[in-house]
Amino acid sequence: MELYVSEFSKYVIALLITIYTYECFAVFRYEDEERRSGIYTRQNIIMFAFHFSCFLVICFETGDITYLFFYAFQQIVLYAAVMLFQMLYPKTNRLVINNMCMLLSIGFVILTRLDLNKAIKQFIIVSGSLAIALILPFFVHKFKFLKNLKWIYAIVGISALSVVMILGQTTYGSKLSFSIAGITFQPSEFVKILFVFFVASALYKASGFFEVFTTAVVAAAHVIVLVISRDLGSALIFFMVYVLMVFVASRNFLYILAGAAGGTGAAYVAYKVFRHVQVRVQAWKDPWSVIDSAGFQVTQSLFAISSGGWFGLGLFKGTPDSIPFVEADFIFSAVAEELGIIFAVCLILICVSCFIMFMNIAVRLNDKFYQLTAFGLGVTYIFQVFLTIGGGSKFIPLTGVTLPLISYGGSSVLTTLIMFSIIEGLYMIKQDEGEQERKKQLKKQKRKKKKRVVTTTEEDQDDDLEWEEFLLSEEELARRVNSKAGNRFEDDEE
Repeated sequence: MELYVSEFSKYVIALLITIYTYECFAVFRYEDEERRSGIYTRQNIIMFAFHFSCFLVICFETGDITYLFFYAFQQIVLYAAVMLFQMLYPKTNRLVINNMCMLLSIGFVILTRLDLNKAIKQFIIVSGSLAIALILPFFVHKFKFLKNLKWIYAIVGISALSVVMILGQTTYGSKLSFSIAGITFQPSEFVKILFVFFVASALYKASGFFEVFTTAVVAAAHVIVLVISRDLGSALIFFMVYVLMVFVASRNFLYILAGAAGGTGAAYVAYKVFRHVQVRVQAWKDPWSVIDSAGFQVTQSLFAISSGGWFGLGLFKGTPDSIPFVEADFIFSAVAEELGIIFAVCLILICVSCFIMFMNIAVRLNDKFYQLTAFGLGVTYIFQVFLTIGGGSKFIPLTGVTLPLISYGGSSVLTTLIMFSIIEGLYMIKQDEGEQERKKQLKKQKRKKKKRVVTTTEEDQDDDLEWEEFLLSEEELARRVNSKAGNRFEDDEE
């Protein structure tokens, strides 16, 4: 019985994720959220069906029915997130919320399979993070002064990174985090958001050479602190976000070329200076030659991805535990091994659909500050996805960043949920701008109608005057005729 359930579930899960992914892109056929409502409802049904199917398999494979209680708590939180966002913010974009919850459910499933204790911790963090994310769209929507806090964003960001550089805990050669009361924080995750707000507030009014140079100095300070802390993955994200935001703000291709040249030079210097960068590059170039040391993670990751096949080996059928730090840096490999290549590709496409919607919102915003903010957050999100999946699949050297909403990591999950929540607030601003535009158009149409009515009335009045003049002339003619006739009558009598 267990064998049949496990085998059949692979195809059911692949079918559900394929349909869900199709609906992610079907949304873009319609502009109006009301016309998309049927797609959103189907996505919710598919998401909950997928979640239930995976936990049913987990219960069969482990023989432990208590997993269903954990599933029930997850289901309650995910359902509450979907419904509360709709109730509190009727103007919200439901694709962003649905994808957010779908990615969280995938993370819950794969983490439960890998390490139940870490899955429980992740669930608690997600529950608290969702409570924070629920209130953020209101503040983004209502607080218009966020664009005027440029130097506050810069000072807070650099200060937070400097604290880690000085007092942070060293993990595999990099200072990434520090602990307070037993709770570990990774400030670089939160500073990503502040950095996007800083660049947007610095460039939304003007994007000339002076503004770009000033912003570059502050951006360089962020990157230098991260490099000193040896958090090169985050430094790369900051650099790419800055270059692309400057290009979008200025529309100057020279900044892209300058960024490419500067990035290439910085990468070469980092390779020469940092030993662990050389190790990662070697593991990327030829992991088989160092399979017993630096290339062990990459080779195990490649084994896992290749052994999954189209539909995967099934939950608890693979060996993802053989990959060090699989729950963080290499979770994509675990997904590909046990849920299949089809599932892994659909996972990538879901992330891409999030990015497309972020860009769609950015393009349609009228305020340049909000445009740049939405664009910067979208680039931050998708570039982190690219670094994680690219590193785990040997497409690029490993950078050590997590897969947003799926990998284990409290700071990463909280930061990503905040990013999605900010995007929702920006979408509400876009909706308000659309309503204002419609009101302006209606006023213009009313004015045009009034002008037409006035013009028509004036023409009618002119016609009446001409008719009156015509009638007066006829009456005058008749009077004269009668007058002449009367005179003739008098002459005849005489």
